[in-house]
Amino acid sequence: MTRRARNHQSSVPWEAILWRALLLLAVGLLLQEPEHEIRVILTTYAALFLAGLPLIRAGSRLLLALTVASVGLGPLLWILIQDHQEHGFKREPVTAAEPPWEILTDVLVTGPYPAVVWAAPFLFGMWLGRLDLAQPKISTRLILWGGLTAAAAHVASLTLIGVFGEPSSHNDWQRLVSDVAHSEMPLWILGGGGAAVFVLGVCLKVPGWSGPGARSLAALGRMALTAYAAHLLVLALVVRPGPETLLGGLTTTIALCTGLILFAILWFRVAHQGPLEALLRPPWDRSRSKR
Repeated sequence: MTRRARNHQSSVPWEAILWRALLLLAVGLLLQEPEHEIRVILTTYAALFLAGLPLIRAGSRLLLALTVASVGLGPLLWILIQDHQEHGFKREPVTAAEPPWEILTDVLVTGPYPAVVWAAPFLFGMWLGRLDLAQPKISTRLILWGGLTAAAAHVASLTLIGVFGEPSSHNDWQRLVSDVAHSEMPLWILGGGGAAVFVLGVCLKVPGWSGPGARSLAALGRMALTAYAAHLLVLALVVRPGPETLLGGLTTTIALCTGLILFAILWFRVAHQGPLEALLRPPWDRSRSKR
């Protein structure tokens, strides 16, 4: 969406990005209503799209510097604000029933996916998007540095816990030693981000992604937003409550993934965009294209 604007070949598509952010916010709030027991992340994506808008033409070094600063400052700010709350953060899902001010504060700080923390991987993703990922040396570096970062973050957490002890509270400064998933702490951000970069590098190394099996996965990837929304609705309407066993969970997961892949394959035989993906394009762009 922004490559040409970043290279000063066109203006910044701020209207299209603003539309996408508002749509993600609305869809995220609506998807939180069904009883699927999942905390929907789309509202945080909306905030991050808006936060990234002024940085479209920022230099790569600035993006990397902001990423590093965000890894440290985001969790510190999260703890500092939480420390001044009487009962800490409840981290409940963000819903449309809340007043606008509470929706804003939940998305930015107090909700399950605080944007002040998740800005770090988002900014790093913007930096990664400027690399020539087709170059073998780039994917090799992603594998090397991603794997080392993930391993180092986990070792650092184990070492700090050995020295200072296991955190006894989720709402205190001692939480900084943790790399537990969704702890919102720096070591988790580094470990999770490193693992993601490692996987990206490995995928870039795999030849033959054009095979039939890979094309099926690619079809699902082309409608990621639709698949995300659909899986939440299936969980709410069909799966919940349960499953309660490992076998039941595996069976449900395989059936759900298979169904979504088949739907994607059939859909792209008659259309070139997923149902929700078509909405991501602003209405005025669609009408202009028709003319």
